[in-house]
Amino acid sequence: MIQSLASGDVATLLAGEKASSHQIELIRQEYGLNRPLLVQYGHYLWNALQGNLGHSYFGAQTSVVDILKTTLPMTMTLAFSAIILSALVAIPLGTIAAIKENKATDYAVLTVSILAVTIPTFVLAPLLVYIFALRLDYLPQTWDNPLRGPFIYYLILPVSILAARPTATLVRLTRSSVLETMRQEFVRLAIAKGVSPLNLYVKHVLRNALLPVVTALGTNFGYLLGGSFIIETFFRLPGVGSRTIEAMLSRDTPVIQGCIIATGALFVLVNLLVDIAVPILDPRVRGGAL
Repeated sequence: MIQSLASGDVATLLAGEKASSHQIELIRQEYGLNRPLLVQYGHYLWNALQGNLGHSYFGAQTSVVDILKTTLPMTMTLAFSAIILSALVAIPLGTIAAIKENKATDYAVLTVSILAVTIPTFVLAPLLVYIFALRLDYLPQTWDNPLRGPFIYYLILPVSILAARPTATLVRLTRSSVLETMRQEFVRLAIAKGVSPLNLYVKHVLRNALLPVVTALGTNFGYLLGGSFIIETFFRLPGVGSRTIEAMLSRDTPVIQGCIIATGALFVLVNLLVDIAVPILDPRVRGGAL
């Protein structure tokens, strides 16, 4: 168990500062903290396979599964919205930059993408909040309960900030992939046949250049899940990330373990879907697998 490797003693924390050693030992026995590490680990795995991730140590001792039911939808909404926004912005910009290679448009797109990569989240988030929430008063600064406006208004800033870095990465990847595809023989043949520019770039170039971009979407989803911890905490969103940070501060080990398992399973699921989608998008991959 995680608490066996961490500093401090959970039983002492639960018992309180004035608890006797006997009371602390009773708590250890109640939660199974006095058993060997491997026994605790095996017991946890067995319960997890049955859908029992334990209960929170504090408050009403809510089931971890119930906590995930209330917090996971927010994290999924945030992460999926960010990856969709990244794709919708990065693919067109990367394609335009490739078409306008070594021109002003290309340099402008690359400059913006470099800035998006180099500016850290903890700098970008306060900056955008100051501009759009405090100065212009267009968007809410943090989460409100109950909401004082449409739900989407509360997602605009968090999703935009979370999507900034993956978008910059995907822009450069799309640009390089499109440039490489445009140098292929079949593209030159299509140009010689008089294919219109729109059909050339959409049906011939972009369709073949998207394979590495789609693969990168799956790997970037892991970054979005990790980044959501910071974003949810900053904007006080009721998601898995902010709940995990709270659990870490209070040493609520069952909640920490459950949240990590949930986000890990979500990351694996998304990458599985990407692996399934790649052969559909590019039949050559399916043929190579056979």
